[in-house]
Amino acid sequence: MANINQLMKQAQQMQSKMATAQKELEAREVEASSGGGMVKVRVNGKQELLEINIDKECVDPNDVEMLEELVKTAINQAVNESQEMVSKAMSKITGGLNIPGMF
Repeated sequence: MANINQLMKQAQQMQSKMATAQKELEAREVEASSGGGMVKVRVNGKQELLEINIDKECVDPNDVEMLEELVKTAINQAVNESQEMVSKAMSKITGGLNIPGMF
C-alpha cells in the first residue's frame, strides 16, 4: 500500500510540474522565416500564430503563389520548432515517458 501512495504522490508532483511548464511554454516564442527573411512569423508554445511580417519587396500581384508558399513555409517551420520546444520541455519532466494526451 505504501508503494501505491508513493506512486500517487509522484504522479501529483509530475502533474504540478507539467502545469507549471505548460504556463511557461505558453509565454515562450519561436520565430521562423522563409525567403531569406522576407517572411517572418512568431509562434508561441501553444502553437498559436502571434505575428506575421512580410517584406514589401516580396509582394508581387503577379506572383501571389510565391508569397503564399513563403508564408506557409515560415508558419510550418515555426509550428514545428514550437512543438519541438514543448516536447523537449515535457520530456525533461516525464523523464522521457511518452504520456498520451500530455501537451
